[in-house]
Amino acid sequence: QVQLQESGPGLVKPSQTLSLTCTVSGASITWNGYYWSWIRQPPGKGLEWMGAIAYSGATIYSPSLKSRASVSRDAFRNQFTLQLSSVTPEDTAVYYCARARGNPYTVVGVDQRIYDFWGQGTQVAVSS
Repeated sequence: QVQLQESGPGLVKPSQTLSLTCTVSGASITWNGYYWSWIRQPPGKGLEWMGAIAYSGATIYSPSLKSRASVSRDAFRNQFTLQLSSVTPEDTAVYYCARARGNPYTVVGVDQRIYDFWGQGTQVAVSS
């Protein structure tokens, strides 16, 4: 059974960099064809796809976040990480990691049919 678990600080101050890690078990993040994604849901709003890292290590990002978001991985630890710089209170959200299978054109977005496994989500608040 594939499991994903998000971890990171629950509170970040404005202008700081948010860093979250997703630890994967039951599958390798280097397995061919899979993309490892970050998705968030601000309070009272819908899901927002942020970015993903491919099995190859290539990354793709939402155009609206590309200048601030960075996804990387540690294949040895089977983890992937999201860094979001210059956070504001508008970045307050529940952050999820999830697995998708496909190609760079099909694994973007929040259609839940894209994803087969999700983490439980972690709440992050941006506040001074």
